[in-house]
Order: sequence, then structure tokens, then C-alpha cells
Amino acid sequence: MSLYRIILADDEEEVRKGIIRKIDWARLGFQVVGDAGNGKDALEMIEQMEPDVVMTDIRMPYMDGLALSAWIRKKYPSMKILIFSGYDDFEYAQQAIKLKVAEYILKPVNVEELTEILNRVKDNLDDEIAQRRDVSLLRESYRRSLPIMRELFFNDLVRGNVTEEAACQKLREYQVDILDARKWVAAVVHVEAREPGEGHPLSLHREQELIPISVRQLVEDNLNGYFRFTIFNSTVGITIIAAIDQGNSQTGFIDLLGDVCKEIRRILEVTATIGVGSSSMGVGQIGKSYQSAVDALGYKAIVGTGGTIYINDVEPVSRGKLELDGKDEAELVSAIKFGPRKAIEAAVSLVMGRMGDARVHVHQYQIYMLSIINCITRLMQQYDMDLRQIFGSEDSYMQLISNGQKKEEFTAWLILVACRMNEAMSRQRDKTARNAISKAKQYIQEYYQNPDLSVEMLCRELHMSPAYFSTMFKKETGQTYVAYLTEIRLNKAVELLNGTNDRTYVIAQKVGYQEQNYFSYVFKKRFGVSPTRFRGLDGAGK
Repeated sequence: MSLYRIILADDEEEVRKGIIRKIDWARLGFQVVGDAGNGKDALEMIEQMEPDVVMTDIRMPYMDGLALSAWIRKKYPSMKILIFSGYDDFEYAQQAIKLKVAEYILKPVNVEELTEILNRVKDNLDDEIAQRRDVSLLRESYRRSLPIMRELFFNDLVRGNVTEEAACQKLREYQVDILDARKWVAAVVHVEAREPGEGHPLSLHREQELIPISVRQLVEDNLNGYFRFTIFNSTVGITIIAAIDQGNSQTGFIDLLGDVCKEIRRILEVTATIGVGSSSMGVGQIGKSYQSAVDALGYKAIVGTGGTIYINDVEPVSRGKLELDGKDEAELVSAIKFGPRKAIEAAVSLVMGRMGDARVHVHQYQIYMLSIINCITRLMQQYDMDLRQIFGSEDSYMQLISNGQKKEEFTAWLILVACRMNEAMSRQRDKTARNAISKAKQYIQEYYQNPDLSVEMLCRELHMSPAYFSTMFKKETGQTYVAYLTEIRLNKAVELLNGTNDRTYVIAQKVGYQEQNYFSYVFKKRFGVSPTRFRGLDGAGK
């Protein structure tokens, strides 16, 4: 196992270096990756190194050990903290306990005592890693998570995000007995809200969250023994996927669901409407059946509530219809956004391949091509692109569509357009990032005097996440935000030292440092001399 990384923070350099020198770190399973003389230096070091353990003195300038521990606990909850203190103070110990400090160590500490403490910390770290890798524990965690994972899988399935092969694999893994059927049908149960004054309410009605559970149980009880099925909660309502075998039928399934609606009304005194979708010939295509079941519920205002609505009863049956599948569209959009060219070509090939598989009238081909163009024009609108710049001649695509059988020419044109869009998006992303960093620099220049200026404050102004901002800022400037801000403040301090008679503490406040001592420390660290000495060396004589 690799060595655990550790950082030491203590304002007494002799103590700090003595601890580093006297301990055989590697033998104990540790590697000292840094040491700091104050809490703020330690904070910067922790962000860069992300150690496993931090050993800190409780009393340090600029940021004490407790403040540093509070920051660590907020940002790195699993990091181990060891606090040294020269004070046997119950209040300090109490605060350390609240911050879940691993060890509270009274100074002076000898090698034997510290070795024993480090051994305990290492054992604790080893145990935590072992637990995370323990197969039996993982299996138990998996078992507890299984109901949630099943629900997530089924929601992905009905959204069309699961392939046929993956769907079959997961259904076997979750022991869901709906495979090897002639076809599958999805249905969605929607429980209508009770109208005020609608009869005498049952005690159940006063606990609204229990009604869907009762409805689900009633559905299960009625379907058991007649159909192989699974039931779960989707974003629309209680969802059923039924396997249609040789021994049952889709018509029988719809009739039984009609009886279920009556049972719900009789027993629970609530109104339930069930939308039934068109059948699917493969489990990977159940998403289409689900979507048509959801569409069926949309006809409640016309058909009425309290029974089943079968999509084929209210919409014309689609035979040989060529449609741009939501999954294909999502893959095309993703390829255009992120590239590279090979991914774009593969996505276009998949979308256009549907035309080769379909045997439909030429009008269907034309409508299909228009739906593809509609998809990419929506994307262009989102990114505010120039239509002529991307499409070229305004009527170029219309000429291709006018004869819907020119599949090869349309495919070549679509790849060309998609690649142009990809390049335009890349340029726009780079420009957006540069503009954001430029605004950030401007903001820092304007507010560097504010001692509370932080990444979080800046990101609120820019409407960016701190993690993304930090990555982009480093990429664009070659510096971390803290290093850049420090450089701005110190350069302004130099201007004030050379151009004014202001005292050092006044200059410190003017450039965003509340504490003169910390300002002097940072200044000396950067220029090698104190602010006062720097002014004398400059010869300003002020």
C-alpha cells in the first residue's frame, strides 16, 4: 500500500523541523509532503497537496488550528486532523471534538507518544480503506441499495437510455421475470386528486403520501398470477411493464387494468386513470411503449377519468412510420457538441441508417430529414449561430430534401454542417471562458481591497461553479486564484510604498489585508524583505 500523505503546520519552525527529523515516517506508513508556519500557508498547501492527514498547532498566526480544522472539515470531510496544544484547556478540547479531530495532543510530545498516535491513525485509515474494499460489506451495501438501483434502471429503461443487451442483462441481474415474451406493454397509473367535499374522507385520505402505496399494492395484487410484470415509480406515476405471453393477451391486460380502476375506486375511494401504451417487440424499445402510455393519459380531458385509456383507441395506429428517435437525437446532439469528427460521422451514420431500414413513402423520408434539420437548427438557436455561415446556401438543404431519396448527398451535407457547428461551439466555449476570466480579473482589480474577496464571491458574480472557475482560471492565467490575487495586492502595495507616506498598517488595509503582521509576512515571502525595509532599499526615503 502507498504511504499516507501528511502535512505539518506549526509556527515554531524548530518544533516543526524537529518532529519531521525525529520520526521515521516511511516505517510508520507516512510521507511528509509539506510543512507550514501558519494556518493560511497550510490552507493553500492542503488545497494543492490534498493530504490524508494534517497535524496542526492550535495557536498560530493569521489562522489558528481550530479555524484551519473547521475549513478542512467543511471541504475535506474524511481528512484526518491531529491538533497539538500547549494548553490543557477543556474549551479547546471541546471545540476539537465538535470538529471530529482524530487526536488532541498536549505539548510537549515525545517521539514514543507521537509514534503511538501515528500508528493509531494509520490503523484507522487502513480500516476505512479495507471496509470500502470489503466484498461482503459491499455486497450488503449493494443488497440494501438494490430497490433504489432497480427504480433508477427502470426509469432509464422507459426513457430509452438502455440498449436491448444491457436491459436483458439488468433484468436477469435484478431477477425481474419479464424476459422471453412475445411482446411487452407499458401502462402508467395516475391517481387523481380528490375534490373538496367529494364524499366522506377516509382516514387514508388524511395521509396523502400513503395513497400511491395503497394503489400500487392493489395493482400488484390484481395482476399477480395473471401476468409476468414489474411495477415501479416513474416521474409520471406508478408504471407497469407487462410481458405478453402465449397464455395471455394485450386485450386481457387492458381489461384487467379496467377492473383495477374500479377496485381502486371501490376500496380506496380515489379515482385512478391508467394510460396503456402500444406494444413493444423488444425490451430495449419499452421506452416507446411507455411514452405512448403517457401520451394516452393526455386524453383524459376528452375520454374522461377513472378507467383505462389505450393509445391505439385514441390515436391512429402507426405502421411503417419513420421517426427521429429521442435517443438517436441525443447522440447526434452530443456528437455535435463534443466531437471529434469520428463521433459525428458515427452519429450521423446511425441517424441516416434508419432511412435504409425503413420501407416507407418518399414523403416519410422528407419529413424525417426535416426533423433532423429541426434538431440541429434548435441547437444553432441555443448557441446563437449564424444560419448562413453554418448551412451555406439557404436553399441547399431544401434541394436535397425535395427528392427524399438522395440519402448519400444529405448524409455528406449533414456531416459537413455538424462539423462546422462543432468548430463554432468550440470557439464559442473558448471565447466564453476567456471572457469570464477577463471579467474575473477586472473584478479582482476592482475589489482586491476587500479582505473577504473569495472564489465563492467571484463565482456568484460570474454565475460559475467554483471548481470549474478554478480550473479555467489556472488554464488561462497559469496561476491559481489565490496566487493571482496575492500578486495584485502586493504590486499595489509596492506602488503605495513607493508613492505615498502611508504607514505599513494603512497600506496593508488598502490592499486587502486586515492584519499588518500577515501582510508583512506575505510581502517578505514574495520580495525577501519586509515592507519597511523595501521602502528604505528603494531609496524613496518616505
